[in-house]
Amino acid sequence: MRFRFCGDLDCPDWVLAEISTLAKISSVKTKLLCAQVLKDLLGEGIDYDKVSKLTADAKFESGDIKASVAVLSFIFSSAAKHDVDSESLSSELQQLGLPKEHTTGLCKSYEDKHSALQDKLRETSLRLGRLEAVSWRVDYTLSSSELREVNAPTIQLKLQTQGAESGSPETTVVSISADKFRVLLAELKQAQAMMNALQ
Repeated sequence: MRFRFCGDLDCPDWVLAEISTLAKISSVKTKLLCAQVLKDLLGEGIDYDKVSKLTADAKFESGDIKASVAVLSFIFSSAAKHDVDSESLSSELQQLGLPKEHTTGLCKSYEDKHSALQDKLRETSLRLGRLEAVSWRVDYTLSSSELREVNAPTIQLKLQTQGAESGSPETTVVSISADKFRVLLAELKQAQAMMNALQ
């Protein structure tokens, strides 16, 4: 059977297994657990002490707690990624065996954070570091300790980028010969022409 929240594919086996684990805790605690998972997905962090207390009455072990958080994380992020509405998600989760009371709380939490979750996923999906600044200089080497006459220009490129994951600035310094610089420049112009043709 195919499910919209799984991208119109079969539901992964591990998700099926963990849905039965989720059903062991009360619907109220499931909703509170959903709030913690959504906070984590939105970048606010998860309070594992709270999660442990929520699952204490079901006598969850460490592995069960992690599995519950993982399955909720998968359900929310996958449903948001495939833009599934809360009614369809509720129906599909009930087909997979999650009790109606649990799906009601889960889907209410999902509906409240749906657009924020999509924005966060959009913001963090496949991002490359951003180029902040480029500086360069040409050095002309007349001679060295190895050779009396070198007479060769070298180009020093300094690239300042913002890391994709960390967001912290990174600096890379590259020293290349004039011939290699000409090749680099020609290839960059070629890449720019191809990108302009796509627009």
